[in-house]
Amino acid sequence: MRPSFLPELVNEPFGDPALYVDLMFEGRALLFDLGDLRALPPRKLLRVTDIFVSHCHMDHFMGFDWFLRICLGRDRGVRLYGPPGFLDQVEAKLSAYTWNLVHRYENDFCLTVTELHPDWTARQAVFRVQRAFRREAETTLRLNDGVLRQELGFRVRAAFLDHGTPCLAFALEEHQHVNIWKNRLADLGLAVGPWLKALKMAALAGRPADSRIDTPAGPRSLAELAPCLRLTPGIRLAYVTDAVHSEANAARIVDLARDADWLYIECVFLDELAARAAEKKHLTAGQAGRLARAAGARNVVPFHFSPIYREREAELRAELRAQLEQGHSAAPREGLPSGAASQARQDRA
Repeated sequence: MRPSFLPELVNEPFGDPALYVDLMFEGRALLFDLGDLRALPPRKLLRVTDIFVSHCHMDHFMGFDWFLRICLGRDRGVRLYGPPGFLDQVEAKLSAYTWNLVHRYENDFCLTVTELHPDWTARQAVFRVQRAFRREAETTLRLNDGVLRQELGFRVRAAFLDHGTPCLAFALEEHQHVNIWKNRLADLGLAVGPWLKALKMAALAGRPADSRIDTPAGPRSLAELAPCLRLTPGIRLAYVTDAVHSEANAARIVDLARDADWLYIECVFLDELAARAAEKKHLTAGQAGRLARAAGARNVVPFHFSPIYREREAELRAELRAQLEQGHSAAPREGLPSGAASQARQDRA
């Protein structure tokens, strides 16, 4: 089964946090955090439609400028989401540049920025290149259950964590996964191709059985094509970084990451430096492992390692694994390659 989501850390685990998630069947991608993005080629950055920023410390936000540089002159829109103060921080970034020549742009690159608050109210504004990125169209919203983005195939939820400043963790959840039986397509005399996207969308939307789908052999009803489809539980991914280990944070992390197929979680220090981790409001590898085990995460990808462990990376990973394996006959696994969680989900179906 081909996964719908292909996640990859933009940088190695000692580098700036940023998670790129390719939405395989939609021709676009999501970004979680905006650390140094120069490792991503422009063609990948130009697939990004939504960016979810945990907080605006430099190592999580400095990539905004590079992303903006790549997108200027393109006729596209991008949605950004961030914590309290985010609108002012985006506006400050944009106002740091001189835009006296924007009239030369034929296209109107647009940013729709949403600032979230712990009571799940939100402030939203638009910044357009042809308006010299002046803040406009301000409005207020109310979000339900921390859901930031709801689409036919997936949703993105958030949780507020304490990092000495409000910091967001995120969960990307596929509603259902639609598999195509190629042999059954062949039995109907149908070839695979781009038309299958419309078939998958119709299945996910629960359209009536008599709905017509355009195929290479002409229109067919959804009922005729249904034997070619297999719906399985969707994939869940969680992204957690920059949080002090507290009772409140732990409860929110476990709830957000419960039964995640992938859990990307910071492992900044070893437990031997737990006091330092608490002072800097980060997780240790041991704490991350215990949280992942409590959440029932199936595959755990550690990142955001402190540079003091540059020669001791294996110890961070070993401490994480030791906690994942404790008391489990079927322990969560660390750092599986892309597609592995999808296969695990298929094995359970």
